[in-house]
Amino acid sequence: MEKPLTQHINPSRGPLNLKEYEAAGGYQALRKALKKMEPGEVTEEVKQSNLKGRGGAGFGTGMKWSFVPMGEDAPRQKYLIANADEMEPGTFKDRLLLEGNPHQLLEGMILAAYAIQASESFIFLRWAYKSAADILKEAIGEAYQAGYLGRDILGSGFNLEMNIHVSVGRYMCGEETGLLNALEGKRATPRDKPPFPQASGLFGKPTIVNNVETLSNVPHIIGRGADWFKGLSYTDEGGTKIYGASGRVKRPGAWELPLGTTLEEIIEEHAGGMLDGYRFRGALPGGASTDFLTGEHLSLRMDYSSVMDAGSRLGTGTVIILDDKTCPVGFVRNLERFFAQESCGWCTPCREGLPWVARTLQALEEGNGKPEDLEVLSFHTTYLSPGNTYCALAPGAMEPLQSALKYFKEDFEQHIRDGKCSYR
Repeated sequence: MEKPLTQHINPSRGPLNLKEYEAAGGYQALRKALKKMEPGEVTEEVKQSNLKGRGGAGFGTGMKWSFVPMGEDAPRQKYLIANADEMEPGTFKDRLLLEGNPHQLLEGMILAAYAIQASESFIFLRWAYKSAADILKEAIGEAYQAGYLGRDILGSGFNLEMNIHVSVGRYMCGEETGLLNALEGKRATPRDKPPFPQASGLFGKPTIVNNVETLSNVPHIIGRGADWFKGLSYTDEGGTKIYGASGRVKRPGAWELPLGTTLEEIIEEHAGGMLDGYRFRGALPGGASTDFLTGEHLSLRMDYSSVMDAGSRLGTGTVIILDDKTCPVGFVRNLERFFAQESCGWCTPCREGLPWVARTLQALEEGNGKPEDLEVLSFHTTYLSPGNTYCALAPGAMEPLQSALKYFKEDFEQHIRDGKCSYR
């Protein structure tokens, strides 16, 4: 089983430096692209690979790049941004890549910047990733010294500057347009779309924002080809995926596996199964803002289309597991409190609706729930649905709630009937 993203990562050894990365074949894909490929050919190769965005949305990466204006009439200033603001609860995959193999990300960014002809790039980094910040600064310095960054990269005439921007640490900063506002020194609120960032992004210029894991795949696609990349997957969606698992399992962690690995394999083989005395009851398959899957879904392939057909989203691919001794109501209440706190307050449904949901769930947990509370919660899952808010924060917050009401309704009813939580 090939693991291109993590094969050289060993947390006990520390990150690969430039010489080690080059010895493992690093920056050969960049040399190939700059000497043998036009920018449009790089975009087309990524498009043919079926690489989907690994940050949660799952949109085609090459397709996204193709929306950037190109040619003589295109704006001369363009930007490439790596979204390293890993704030999704239960998600920790990008940290593994940042701290283990930073040059892999840098090479992916340089290739992406070449494809869209961007001359400036940023790594938008979560404030809490202190070690990653130090490691990235060292790696960027090495890349500049070796001629992989700066002016006339490898004698190609292509120029690229790279910067690190440390985020102030709000969940909204991970939303694409909120990130752009924050990078401009503004409040991290969403922007109207259209225009989309590919046409008018950072400072009004064409901009691509991609996730760390997404960009880290690019050197391997350019180096070994789209067909090779597609062959890594169990489905027609290309590549591997860094899956994670947290909760009451024996070995919580993250593993690079073929895209389309089943939920059961992730939990039983890689996470070691449930802790003794606990049974699996459900899981959020891709971070906190995804719908629950249950025991009937254990054989489900964890790829974008299969998980969507099952009524959820693959999201970040990091599984949060609910066991039989944890209250589903309390589980969801904890998530909704987070989302309510992290709302930027830009639109009324999110600003007012999420605190209302959190207070209602708190009342249920404290034994003060009323039968009509279930109607209130159900109403919000519709009222805060896609299309009713400026961005996806509130709709994402409703996914664990709406699925909990579907699969664990008896637990909500028990709280109201007994006036207490039976799990305490």
